[in-house]
Amino acid sequence: MATKIPVTVITGFLGSGKTSLIRHLLQNNQGRRIAVVVNEFGELGIDGELLKSCQICPEDGEGDTNIFELTNGCLCCTVQEEFYPTMQELIKRRDSIDCILIETSGLALPKPLVKAFRWQEIRNAATVDAVITVIDCAAVAAGTFASDPEAIAAQRQADDNLEHETPLQELFEDQLACADLVVLNKIDLVDAETKARVEELIKQELPRVVKIVESDLSQLDASILLGFQAAVEDNLDSRPSHHDTEEDHNHDEEITSANLTLDRTFDPEKLQQHLQTLVQQQEIYRIKGFVAVPNKSMRLVMQGVGTRFDKFYDRPWKPEEARQTRLVFIGRDLKSSEIESQLVAL
Repeated sequence: MATKIPVTVITGFLGSGKTSLIRHLLQNNQGRRIAVVVNEFGELGIDGELLKSCQICPEDGEGDTNIFELTNGCLCCTVQEEFYPTMQELIKRRDSIDCILIETSGLALPKPLVKAFRWQEIRNAATVDAVITVIDCAAVAAGTFASDPEAIAAQRQADDNLEHETPLQELFEDQLACADLVVLNKIDLVDAETKARVEELIKQELPRVVKIVESDLSQLDASILLGFQAAVEDNLDSRPSHHDTEEDHNHDEEITSANLTLDRTFDPEKLQQHLQTLVQQQEIYRIKGFVAVPNKSMRLVMQGVGTRFDKFYDRPWKPEEARQTRLVFIGRDLKSSEIESQLVAL
């Protein structure tokens, strides 16, 4: 029997740097033939396009592309509907693939996805080499996705019947609990004392001895990320989650995405300032997309986590391509019409 295809699952909260990590890995693949499965929360396929523009993967659709986009929400909820057929196609091409990377949506639980590798049709041909959890150090330091562990412990001791965790806190903990490696990303945004505090918080959430590596721009060598040979699907019992006793799980239904496409250009600085204002007006966790800039021949990528934004030009606009501004907003109880009307008025 041929060797199983190693699969690396990249998980982590919205905006932690998963796509940047995979993009860097594709650009520095050291000769590896890598297939990528991208799962997005939202319909515009921003992450998939970013990976296709890495200058390694074909964008024009000619020939076999190694980027597979799943846009039907969260992988842990759509494993059978979308993931299984995609894996079947990849298995057919196993002779031309050295490894597979799966980027989950920022709202996905990794464990239900890993369980799918126990299916007979998949386990004979593929194995989960490792689960890598990417953490936004600055966001965790700000208390955005995790609370003070000492305070939680004190509350639990005071009243075991009280529920002290939010769905986002549970998601943060579950993504850590399944990890074989934790990438502490965006360390350039915090000082040494803050970084040490976040590392200690992460260690308290890890059920096993798991290595933590640091990164500022998700730029890590392939030798660090690949080749664990953990066969994760065979040892899930050592990776406890909040949903182990549930047949199905429900996400916070108030967390939604809003997609906005505008046939116009924007001044990047003015747009960023307005988006930062929108984040303060609504509970927006993540903004990502492409911006058409006046008198620029290249497409601008703009990404935001809270009020922190970064932007870069990824590639020239194609001659036949509409120079549109396309943005995805992910947050709680979003008021899409207000977002659109304010941007249209800029």
